[in-house]
Amino acid sequence: MRRVTDAARTVERTYLILMLLTTLAASFIWGVNTLFLLDAGLNNVEAFAANAFFSAGQVIFEVPTGVVADTRGRRFSFLLGAATLLSATLLYLLMWDLHAPLWGWAIASVLLGLGFTFFSGATEAWLVDALHATGYAGDLESVFGRAQVVGGVAMLTGTVAGGFIAQATNLGVPYVVRAAMLGLTLVVAWRFMRDIGFSPDRGASPGRAVRTVWNGAIDGGLRNPPVRWLLLAAPFSVGVGFYAFYAFQPYLLELYGDPSAYGIAGLAAAIVAGAQVSGGLLVPYMRRLFTRRTQVIIIGAVLSVLLLAGIGLTTSFVLALVILVVWCMALAVEEPMRRAFVNGLIPSEQRATVLSFDSLMGSAGGVVAQPILGRVADLGGYGASYLVAAGIQAAAIPFALLARREDAVSDPIVSADQPPVVRSG
Repeated sequence: MRRVTDAARTVERTYLILMLLTTLAASFIWGVNTLFLLDAGLNNVEAFAANAFFSAGQVIFEVPTGVVADTRGRRFSFLLGAATLLSATLLYLLMWDLHAPLWGWAIASVLLGLGFTFFSGATEAWLVDALHATGYAGDLESVFGRAQVVGGVAMLTGTVAGGFIAQATNLGVPYVVRAAMLGLTLVVAWRFMRDIGFSPDRGASPGRAVRTVWNGAIDGGLRNPPVRWLLLAAPFSVGVGFYAFYAFQPYLLELYGDPSAYGIAGLAAAIVAGAQVSGGLLVPYMRRLFTRRTQVIIIGAVLSVLLLAGIGLTTSFVLALVILVVWCMALAVEEPMRRAFVNGLIPSEQRATVLSFDSLMGSAGGVVAQPILGRVADLGGYGASYLVAAGIQAAAIPFALLARREDAVSDPIVSADQPPVVRSG
């Protein structure tokens, strides 16, 4: 039996609380975001262009904010993220109230992207290093699986509440609630989050820090073959995922036959959350069914292609929901395996930046894919756009196969009496 120290339990508990708060805050608008943009006067191309600007903000700022996390501290980066997202959410609300032109949405969306980049690598890097420093002897994917359960419950709560709040009031109120929740998140992180197992180099000059960490990220990322293949797969899978989730809001209302049923849109996002919870709970069982993490990653990529195509081909509201649930469950099982695989191959001092670079690659795919798929939706309907999305997703499969061929040290799923693989230096 593995023993988990009290300090490690505290680290995991803090991480799960932060996951709960950040996901709950974000999810109040997830069920209505596309409807919110369309209500502000944007068409499909412009709405998904606004989302693409969000992704562009992530591309631009992922590595610089990863450098912030690796040189100034993961806690400092998280606090900056919460404060930036709070400000950007209020700006988004102002853009809606003013029926602002696309350039206004572009600015607000880039700032939202900036806020999330302060979170993306820093939070996970903080967790992995703190667990290692406090003597955690469990497997990482189980922690990530529990985080997905917590995040799914938060998303379930936030999206249902956001959808019905919007239906009872207006589409702007969920954004007000989100801003309030981000304020609470900022207070909790300030009080409970501390850098453990990692010492930021605050004395380094900005230029030297960027060069040092960037070079380390390249060495730990693109020059590290098993990690490289998954980084190169991310633009296809993550870029499509952005579109598939947000396009499902108006597509579902179209299949339902009532474009003003905002509660249904929120309920759909809640179903996604429920699937995420179920997938997170399945992770320990998947560890028993498979011997390698890349097996799960490859199967997940193939299933995504088939299920996205199924969403595009159906004209049934109920069947579309069922396929969406299966797709989200597959992603929820795959993601913890992928994260454990990658974290086992990168050193501590470069962890936040490499993880941010991973997020950057996915966001870059979103910059390109979302406007293209939005244009397909305008010309041929949402069903056609999901078929094209399935084709784009298929391009991720060869990279997953290449990652399997590398026989990486973090690929085997170890038994319960073996220590996990985590690089700390």
